[in-house]
Amino acid sequence: MRVELAGAAKGHALPPTTLAFASGELTLVEAETSERPTVLGLLGSGRMRPDRGEVRIDGEADARRLRREIALVDAPRVSEPPPGVTLASVVAEELMFAGRFPSRRAAARTLEQLGASADARTRMGDLAPATRIRVLTELALLRPGVTGLVVVAPDRHGGEPSAWRAHLAAVAERGVAVLAIIGRPALAALEPWSAE
Repeated sequence: MRVELAGAAKGHALPPTTLAFASGELTLVEAETSERPTVLGLLGSGRMRPDRGEVRIDGEADARRLRREIALVDAPRVSEPPPGVTLASVVAEELMFAGRFPSRRAAARTLEQLGASADARTRMGDLAPATRIRVLTELALLRPGVTGLVVVAPDRHGGEPSAWRAHLAAVAERGVAVLAIIGRPALAALEPWSAE
C-alpha cells in the first residue's frame, strides 16, 4: 500500500504538502505549529478532505479506504486518550474498537502481551513516552483491516525520540505503512536515521 499527499492543503493550518508513505517503511515528516501536525494526520488518514491537492491510496482518491486501513494514533484533540485515564481503561476501550471483548481480564492479558502490565494503573499523562507510543500503535493494529499508521506528534510527550522511533521502525518492518509527524527538534535528533 502507498499513500500519497500531492499538494494537499487545508486553509491556513496546512500549506500545500507533498509526501508519501508505504507498506514496510517508516516515514518521518516535520510539521510545526499547534494545528499543523493534527491537520496533516487527519488528511493522511482520510479523516479530512484537503481544500487543494489530493490524497491517494494506491493511486486512487478513496477516503473510505484510507479511513478503513489507516489508523490515526494519538492525534491531539482528536484521538489522544485523556491524560487522567488509566492505561488499562484505554486498552479496554481499544479492544472494543478492535471488535474484541473489552473485559478487565482481556485488558490485563493484552497489557501483559505488550510488556506493559506494570503500567496498567498509570494515568496516560504520566506514562513514559516510549511506552505510550508502543502500546497505542499496537492497539491500533488490532483493529480489523488496519495496515497503516499515522502517528501524530509523538515527540510532544518528551523522552528520547530514538526510543519511539525504534518501535515505529520495528512496526514498519512487519509490513505496516508508518507515518510519524514530528517537530523540527525531534527530526534533528533523529537525523542519522532520517537518511535511511
